[in-house]
Amino acid sequence: MSRRPQDLSQYHGHHVVSGTELRTQFEEEPDSSERASRTWRRIRHGIAITLLVGLVVAGAATAWAVISGRLTLPQPASQPTVATCPAGKYDYLPPAKVTVNVLNATGRDGLANQIGGELKKRAFAVKNVGNERLAVGATAVVRGGFAGEAAAFTLQRNVPGSIYVRDGRADASVDLILGPAFKALADPKLVDQTPGPILCTVPTATPGAGG
Repeated sequence: MSRRPQDLSQYHGHHVVSGTELRTQFEEEPDSSERASRTWRRIRHGIAITLLVGLVVAGAATAWAVISGRLTLPQPASQPTVATCPAGKYDYLPPAKVTVNVLNATGRDGLANQIGGELKKRAFAVKNVGNERLAVGATAVVRGGFAGEAAAFTLQRNVPGSIYVRDGRADASVDLILGPAFKALADPKLVDQTPGPILCTVPTATPGAGG
C-alpha cells in the first residue's frame, strides 16, 4: 500500500510556521513619520511636474503670440541722439514762449544760476537750473524734441557757438547745457531775430571775414 505524502505544515495536529510566515511577522510596518515623508515627496514631485508643464505651455503660447503678431514686445527706450539736423527756416519766437532749463557742465559754480537770471531778464521762461555732463565738444548745447525746434532756434540766437541736439521729449521745452568753452550770452541788442535755420554743427569762420 502506498503512503500518502506527509503534510509538512502539520505536526501532530499543530500548524508549523514556515520561514516566509515568520519573516512576515517580524517585518516592521513603516512608522507614521516615514509614511508622511513619502507622501510629501510624492506631492512635491507632482507640484514640480505641474509647474514645469505650465511653464512649457506658457512659453509656447507666448512664442506663438509673438510670431503671429498678437503680442508686441516692448522696445528699449531710445537714448538722446544727435539726429539729422532739422531742415528749413524758423521764426524767432517771443522769448516768453520759450521754456528753458539751464544746465551747467563747465565745473564753474553758480554759472547756471547766473545765465538763468540773464535769460529771465530777456523774458525767457526759465524752469529748472542744475548741473549736467557734456559729451559734445561745443560752447553750449541746445537740446529738445520735435515740438521745441522753434524754441531751440530762438535760444540758439542768444547763445553764440551753440549746437542743437534732438532728444525724445514730447513737449516744447529745451535745455541749455553750458560747455567748458562757454563765455557769455550774445548782447541782447545784437541778437538776430530774422528767420533762419537751426545749427547742428559748430559754425566755422568765413575766409576773409573779420577785420
